[in-house]
Amino acid sequence: MTALIAAAPGKIDSGDTAWMLVSTALVMLMTPGLGLFYAGLVRSKNTLNTFMMSVSALGVVTVTWALVGYSLAFDKGNGFIGGLHNVFLNHVGLGPGRGLAIPMLLFMAYQATFCIITAALISGAVVERMRFGPFLVFMVVWSCVVYAPMAHWVWGGGWLASRGTLDWAGGVPVEMASGFSAFAAALVVGARKDYGRRAFLPHNSVYVLVGAGLLWFGWFGFNGGSALNAGSGAVLSFTNTLLAPAATLSMWLLLDFLRGGKATAIGAATAIVVGAVVITPAAGYISPMSALLLGALGALPSYFFIVWRPRTSLDETLDVLAAHGLSGFTGILFIGLFAQAGWNGITNGLFFGHAAQLAHQALAVIAAPAYAFGCTYVLLRVMALVTPLRVNDRDEGLGLDVSQHGEEAYVQGDGAILIHQEG
Repeated sequence: MTALIAAAPGKIDSGDTAWMLVSTALVMLMTPGLGLFYAGLVRSKNTLNTFMMSVSALGVVTVTWALVGYSLAFDKGNGFIGGLHNVFLNHVGLGPGRGLAIPMLLFMAYQATFCIITAALISGAVVERMRFGPFLVFMVVWSCVVYAPMAHWVWGGGWLASRGTLDWAGGVPVEMASGFSAFAAALVVGARKDYGRRAFLPHNSVYVLVGAGLLWFGWFGFNGGSALNAGSGAVLSFTNTLLAPAATLSMWLLLDFLRGGKATAIGAATAIVVGAVVITPAAGYISPMSALLLGALGALPSYFFIVWRPRTSLDETLDVLAAHGLSGFTGILFIGLFAQAGWNGITNGLFFGHAAQLAHQALAVIAAPAYAFGCTYVLLRVMALVTPLRVNDRDEGLGLDVSQHGEEAYVQGDGAILIHQEG
C-alpha cells in the first residue's frame, strides 16, 4: 500500500479524497458480500450464524480499530508494532498526514475496512461449530495481536518494509494472516461432527455466486484504493484487479472440465475469490500481462489443495487456507519475479534484472505464515482454558442459527409461532 503519486504533500486533494471515499465504501461492502458467500456454502441450518460471523465484525472490529488497532498498526512505534500515540483516534483529524493528500481520518476509516474483513475471513474455518460469543472475543483480540502488527510490518514502517518487501494491498496482513490463522483455528476448534462420514454440501449456490460478485466488485476499492490517490497506481491496480480474477476463473473452469467434465458454480465463485487474492499483493507492481499470468498460475495451488484437503482429517470448512493463505503466498512471491519498474516506478523483479527483490519477498512468506499461525493457535488455546469454543453435539445437530441466535434463515409454513399456555 503506497502512494506512487502524491499531490502536493501537506494539502488535501479533492480528487484523491473522492476516490478514497468511494474505495472505503467499496471495501466495506465486501464484508456483507463475504457473509453471503460463506452463508451459501454451509448447510441451511447454519445460514444466519455464518452470515452473522461476518456482519458482527463490522461492529466489534471497527470499534477495536478506532480505539487501539489503528494506532498499533500505523503509529511510528518500532519495527514490530506501532505505538499508542493515536489511541482513541488522538491526532487523527481532517488534515493530511503521512505524505498523503487525503484526510488522516479517511485514511483511518479506509484501513479499518481491511481489518474488518480480514477478521471475518477466519470464520470460514470454524463455521457450523464455533460458539458465537467466543468468536467475537477472538476477533477483537486477534485484530490487535495479529492483524495490527502484521499491517505495521509492511505499511506502518515496520521491519519487512525496511528490508524491501513489497505488498500492495495485503498479501501479508490480510491474505496470509487470515489463511494461516484459519488453519490454526480449524486445528484448535476441531472437526465438525460426522466430518469424513457425511457429505456437507452447500445449500445455496446462488448466494455463493452473488457473494463472489460483490467481493470482486468491492475488490476494485481494495486494490485500486491502495494507491491512496487517484493517480496511475490506482489505474494499474484497478485494471489488474479485473484481469487476474478473469484469468483465474478461465483456468478454474478448464480444470473443472478436465477433472469432472462439468464446470461447477461453486468452483467459479471460488475462482473469482482466488484470483482477486493472488493479485492483491501484486496489483500495483506488475504489468497487465503479468496479472493475467498470475491469475492463471494462481489457480493451480488453490485448486489442487481444495481437491485434496477433504481427504485429510483437517476440517477447515470453507478453505480459507487454500483461497487466501496459499494465494497470498503466491502473489507475494510473484512480485519478486515479475515486478516491473516501468509500470510501478519502484523496482524490478528477478525476471527484469533485480534478483534481490525475490529474496525480500521470500522473507515475508516465511515470517507471515509462522506468526499468524503461531499467535492464533496460542490465542485460541488460552481462550479454550477460559470458555468452551464450540457448541455441544446437540446444538451442532440442531444448527447454530437456533442455538446461537434463536432465529432461522428459512422458517417453515407461514412463520406463525404457536404458544401453549397452561391453566
